[in-house]
Amino acid sequence: MRPRADGTRASGRRSSTRSRVPSRRSPGATPPTGRSVFVHPQALCESEDVGPGTRVWAFAHVMVGAHVGAGCNLGDHVFVETGAWIGDRVTVKNQVLVWDRVTLEDEVFVGPGVVFTNDLRPRVRFRTPPKDFLPTRVGRGAAIGANATIRCGVTVGANAFVAAGGVVIRDVPPHALVAGNPARRIGWVCACAETLGSDFTCRCGRRYRLAADGAAGLVPANRGA
Repeated sequence: MRPRADGTRASGRRSSTRSRVPSRRSPGATPPTGRSVFVHPQALCESEDVGPGTRVWAFAHVMVGAHVGAGCNLGDHVFVETGAWIGDRVTVKNQVLVWDRVTLEDEVFVGPGVVFTNDLRPRVRFRTPPKDFLPTRVGRGAAIGANATIRCGVTVGANAFVAAGGVVIRDVPPHALVAGNPARRIGWVCACAETLGSDFTCRCGRRYRLAADGAAGLVPANRGA
């Protein structure tokens, strides 16, 4: 027991306010209809186009008209704008902003604090109409490290890897490992994320070869790659 300022004594237990915290879901918002979709009480999910098994965590906001596939995980403070498209089994870590015209294909990983854009020349007085926003696509299985910036209008190829803090201003070929500002290719990676040697063979057993078009990155040289 601790003495109060007025000399009386009070219990050492703190009163719980958890049950009194109001939901941040807007009164006009329609929650997703999928029976196994989890939306944290402090999240705002206005889109009905959210797949089963997806989890939307505290203070995230998914706007109406955004698509989120099945089995996704959207971390705290994630924002998904109308017109954004997120595939199945995508992980979007905390404080990522996914704008209109951004597409994340299946099984993409987006690290915390990653920045996407959709307006190449933003001005307040001369606003770019949404129809002129530049699309950005992140291919299946790609990973983007924490605090990377992806300039609008680029494609990050399937299974590519953008290192933490990288600034991507041009297309990234499939399986390329890029880093730096501006991001440049420093190697190649397997679908399992291991760095590949000069023979493009991974210790996991997958093998690759350069695509006929060098800009197309690596392609599987054996089944299962």
